[in-house]
Amino acid sequence: MIPLLLLILISSLHQHESVAESSHISKIHHPATKEQNGVQESQHEKVLTVSGDGVIHSPDFPNTYPRNIVIMWRLVADTEGSRIQLTFDQRFGLEDPEDGICKYDYVEVEEPVGGMVLGRWCGSQMVPGPQISKGNQILIRFVSDEYFPTDPGFCIHYSLLQQRQQEPETPAVVPSWMQSVDALNEAVAAFSTMEQVMKYLEPDRWQVDTEDLYKPTWQVVGKSFFHQKKSRGVVDLNQLREEVQMYSCTPRNFSVSLREELKRTDAIFWPSCLLVKRCGGNCACCSHRCYDCQCSPTKVAKKYHEVLMMKHRAGGRGLQKSLTDVPLEHHEECSCVCKNDSD
Repeated sequence: MIPLLLLILISSLHQHESVAESSHISKIHHPATKEQNGVQESQHEKVLTVSGDGVIHSPDFPNTYPRNIVIMWRLVADTEGSRIQLTFDQRFGLEDPEDGICKYDYVEVEEPVGGMVLGRWCGSQMVPGPQISKGNQILIRFVSDEYFPTDPGFCIHYSLLQQRQQEPETPAVVPSWMQSVDALNEAVAAFSTMEQVMKYLEPDRWQVDTEDLYKPTWQVVGKSFFHQKKSRGVVDLNQLREEVQMYSCTPRNFSVSLREELKRTDAIFWPSCLLVKRCGGNCACCSHRCYDCQCSPTKVAKKYHEVLMMKHRAGGRGLQKSLTDVPLEHHEECSCVCKNDSD
């Protein structure tokens, strides 16, 4: 039979172990809030001071990541005048998007000030491009749901970009495929050669993309051509007549915007404008019986022009580039006709 004093001692020890275990569990699930570089670190967000190169990655990378997790990393540069660059490892793979949208498992990069999302990525077809913070902080968020975890996940290398205080702050470099259609159209229109356009769009692989564009495919072979104008006899005119003809109703070169001409606000073209023959000039020699004369086409032809066309891919994963033929209307013959004849 166990003495009463021994029973009391055993009971006391069990109570002490239970309290210790409860305290240990509490410490795991409710970590103390820390402050680092003036930024509070919560149990949902890890704050990392960036003073050099480093790496963050999905749990268990390059193996399958866990289900049902939300992890956020706030990277903070150790100096106020520095920025942070993110470079994704080529091994990248998360659950595929649905209808081109990353709804389930994804990694997202955000500017903490203003909450602007720089990009959200999933799937495995394309590795995200480099990202650069506008200030000295950047936020990375990883989310996975309860279905279809994938490998290898993701791995991001981060580094510090020092800025010279003598120079004005350079705006963050935004990849061309992340720009809006209007902003990209304006940038592309400023270049004078195809090489400049391709270097801007794909600085790391512009030569490969250029070679791919010129590989013949069944979609473009035989379509790129111009309808040649029938040769006409040259009429001998005196000098005065020739000068008048230059300013009368005749086909002449006009520059037209492809996006406006084709009503394609979803695409960017290079060159952004092309020359077409359109009726122009005055109708001073129009019949005096006509109250209002206007220069109008009497013979119209459709001609095809080969151009570079760019469109955003579904899901925001880069730009789709192709050489394509666009049909434009050319006026081959013009005449002054009455618009509003009051007689």
